[in-house]
Amino acid sequence: MAITGTEGRVSDSGGDENIILNPEFDSGLDGWSGSGCKIELHDSLDDGKVLPASGKYFVAATGRTDTWNGVMQDVTARLQRKMAYEVAATVRLSGANVSPCEVRATLAVQTADGRQQYIGVGKLQASDKDWAQLQGKFLLNSTVAKATIYIEGPKAGVDLLLDCLVVKHAQKATPSPPPDFENLVYGANIIENSNLDDGLNPWFPLGPCALAVGEGSPRVLPAMAQESLALDDEPLNGKHIHVTNRTQTWMGPAQIITDKLTLHATYQVSAWVRVAGKMNGAPQNINIAVQVDSQWLNGGQVLARDERWYEIGGSFRVETKPASRVMVYVQGPDAGLDLMVAGLQVFPVDRKARAKHLKKITDKVRKRDVVVKLTGADGGVIKATECVEVRVRQVSNSFPLGACIMRTNMDNEDFVDFFTKHFNWGVFGNELKWYWTEPQRGQVSYADADDLLKLCSDNGMCVRGHCIFWEVENMVQQWVKTLSADDLSAAVKSRIDGLLTRYKGKFRHYDVNNEMLHGSFYQDKLGKDIRATMFKTAGELDPDALLFVNDYNVEGMCDIRATPEAYIQQIIGLQEQGAPVGGVGLQGHVSNPVGPVIRSVLDRLAVLGLPLWFTELDVSAANEHVRADDLEVMLREAYAHPAVEGVMLWGFWELFMSRDDAHLVNAEGDINEAGRRLLQLKKEWLTHARGHPDDNGEFRFRGHHGAYTVDVVTSTGKISQEFTVDKDDSPMVLDINV
Repeated sequence: MAITGTEGRVSDSGGDENIILNPEFDSGLDGWSGSGCKIELHDSLDDGKVLPASGKYFVAATGRTDTWNGVMQDVTARLQRKMAYEVAATVRLSGANVSPCEVRATLAVQTADGRQQYIGVGKLQASDKDWAQLQGKFLLNSTVAKATIYIEGPKAGVDLLLDCLVVKHAQKATPSPPPDFENLVYGANIIENSNLDDGLNPWFPLGPCALAVGEGSPRVLPAMAQESLALDDEPLNGKHIHVTNRTQTWMGPAQIITDKLTLHATYQVSAWVRVAGKMNGAPQNINIAVQVDSQWLNGGQVLARDERWYEIGGSFRVETKPASRVMVYVQGPDAGLDLMVAGLQVFPVDRKARAKHLKKITDKVRKRDVVVKLTGADGGVIKATECVEVRVRQVSNSFPLGACIMRTNMDNEDFVDFFTKHFNWGVFGNELKWYWTEPQRGQVSYADADDLLKLCSDNGMCVRGHCIFWEVENMVQQWVKTLSADDLSAAVKSRIDGLLTRYKGKFRHYDVNNEMLHGSFYQDKLGKDIRATMFKTAGELDPDALLFVNDYNVEGMCDIRATPEAYIQQIIGLQEQGAPVGGVGLQGHVSNPVGPVIRSVLDRLAVLGLPLWFTELDVSAANEHVRADDLEVMLREAYAHPAVEGVMLWGFWELFMSRDDAHLVNAEGDINEAGRRLLQLKKEWLTHARGHPDDNGEFRFRGHHGAYTVDVVTSTGKISQEFTVDKDDSPMVLDINV
């Protein structure tokens, strides 16, 4: 029933700190309006089948002709900047033959300097069957001239119902306790009868395929398992499971491992796999899958191109709650092909032992011997017996460690302070992308990119240019998609000429055509030479910039489209076409990383002889201690590998990252365990030394590459000098006249 009056009372929102006025419509439509449509107050609909979820009334947005039509309220005067807000909206759909649709909460903001921003707060799939609660969170970086919250999203013609809206200061989450690994046995294989000495017990076939024990498989552990287990001399017995009569791709050997898993522990997966039968030249995907109740986890993938044995490796983790049933199984090849599996290992990795190992490698890769040679005013050697002390302090590490920043973050001085204090490189989240600089044809603006570039430049930070083009079709703006081949070619030329001419010498790197392993929009439209042409044109316009390929999933061994071999083949193909590829970008959006798996990928890519960069690194885990461990794994592996020349984090501040549970700093500026781990590593990678010269007047130390100050303290005073330790195999000699 529609309500025509303004019955009821004004809701007292002060008690629960809800900034929404009249949140349950007790005062009718006071404070509310429609966004491009009408809104009506109801106490029921559909002959009483739709009733309020709470309170007495709800509102319906009707006559909707676009997805942005909905219900809105102005909240300008009630929001505070740098304060996190949580949002809960009870929503439902209505109409004839309504299918589930996405409903969104959006905050539209006009800043004091006139910039318009749309902040996505939350979304869910709603239906006409029942009320559902949309939840989200947001934070304003800047002082606003106007702020309006919208409930919107369903397709045109569908009525959108809102029962209640709550927007209040978000409560700070209680930090997660560190996981309990006290009884975990690192390196212990939880797969029973992996070597098949007890026949097929307790293996079973998934589906009506047949399992048998075969001979003739490799007798050594795969390399990635060897590196984790340090068992390079431990042989396998040559037995394997041979799967026949496979009528579906998912059929293969399986085993239940429910009671053998520890919550939050990271498990490495390793095996030898092989395919036999008529492949007809088609590469076969082989996957080790882990089913956790109704959830499917990827334990590793490999693409078999022939009937050789292939190493397969990966990792997984169970995070949310103890599972009632966990099954590991091997699957993937086409129906009719035989599948063979040997030496399957699933074991918890010892990250502390790995870190200890990497510290030794880091000492070789990222440090240099330094000799401070002291002479007196007369040119004589300062003897050890004389009262002289040398104090060395590293001011900064020269290894590029950067982070992503967006224009809106510039308005939050706390964000800027953390960004400029802890990073030496920057990259823009969206502001250099074509869909941002030219959302409509001919409407080009570099204002946001200019602002960000000035911030980085003013703070002495180098900047990566991300990205000139994006090869994935759904990341291409609509007007570009509609162009003819000739017009698209002209638009591509205009884009690259305009961007690189404007910023010549300003960006140290460019990601030329993002994610070419996962998309082919420009290649499909303009031919196979367009990618190399983009590189060659960029190289001509800005010869000093390193030109990168950049893609995701390569580092995780979990995506058959993005194997290291496929990446190498793509890069070599570009080079053969004359493309000046100058660097290899690994985005690094990883989950439950395992050091030897990451190292294996880096080793394979290093054969190209090009700099390797992690360009968009983030790790996601609900438990911030686990997240900290994941981040440490990635940073240590990168820092310890000689081919890796830089790491960029894809954000660090809550609500301004592309993945949930990936932030290092909470929305209101509190550093969490993952952020503290980053700072601990940065501190570890600074060298400090002090002591006295030896009989030759020399003080020796081995230090990380970077900028230093040295103080030589004598009985008569102190002499200070700045110096830089560059990468070199020979010792650096620093002469100081005392």
